[in-house]
Amino acid sequence: MPDVLLEAREISRRYGARQAVHGVNLTLRRGDCLGLLGLNGAGKSTTLKMLVGVLAPHAGKILIQGLDLAQQPLTAKMNLGYLPETPPLFLDARVDDYLAFCAALHRAPDPTRQIARAKQRCGLNDVGKRVIGNLSKGYQQRIGFAQAIVHEPAVLVLDEPTVGLDPLQIREIRTLMRELAGQHAVILSTHLLAEVQQICTRVAVLHQGVLVHEGALTPAGLNLQITLIGAPNAAASLREIDGVTTVEAIATGVYRLCVEHPAVAESITAWVVARGWGLRELRSAEGPLEQTFLALTAGAAA
Repeated sequence: MPDVLLEAREISRRYGARQAVHGVNLTLRRGDCLGLLGLNGAGKSTTLKMLVGVLAPHAGKILIQGLDLAQQPLTAKMNLGYLPETPPLFLDARVDDYLAFCAALHRAPDPTRQIARAKQRCGLNDVGKRVIGNLSKGYQQRIGFAQAIVHEPAVLVLDEPTVGLDPLQIREIRTLMRELAGQHAVILSTHLLAEVQQICTRVAVLHQGVLVHEGALTPAGLNLQITLIGAPNAAASLREIDGVTTVEAIATGVYRLCVEHPAVAESITAWVVARGWGLRELRSAEGPLEQTFLALTAGAAA
């Protein structure tokens, strides 16, 4: 199909006698943003390295826009962008020179325009002449992101892309990821379940090298748990609060609320006080994604 940008068929990888990844199947279409989740050692980084051609699978096949990554690596990789957990930077190089080098490696057809666009998207217009090693970790992460998108790839693979960024930078990068997912296919590996919930359209969970779950991700709000005193049947009243989408009674005086935005917590508190109820606790609660992840990886500690 023409909109399939990446396809992994039964890919596996072992290290000696240990099977790190076994029989993983993935298909990404234009517009997909896939969140890849798993505990430490689940095989996420190994899977990402296979998908971008850094590691060769011991079994299976990877296609990038229909091109076999093993048989046509140079052509296939022109359609790939990759940001590993540690950005591959030349610390002695200037930002502009480094991005020009990356554009040349990827055979970017219009490097001047594409470099300028990548810098603008990543907030690097003011540091083009600066030496990379003299910039903050946040700026270095932005440069790593810019090198991954400078050639405008069809498939973008990101391993912990917001590590080291401040809250404003995180918001900007998340907005950029959503924008890129509209016309491309994005794979995001992260330990932040909330980040996956906010950005991704699909989620895949790896556990002990096996893909144990893959499917669409339904957008959801923030989940809160509230414990009230003197209000045993407050569910109907709580549903009237603006920004509260669902209310579930889980015990006497204890409710799970799904809200549209964290600021709704202030409205909930004011609502409770106005009715003379006692508020024992109001805290974040596990949402559907957290519950699914914990259920699929249960017993890992044992």
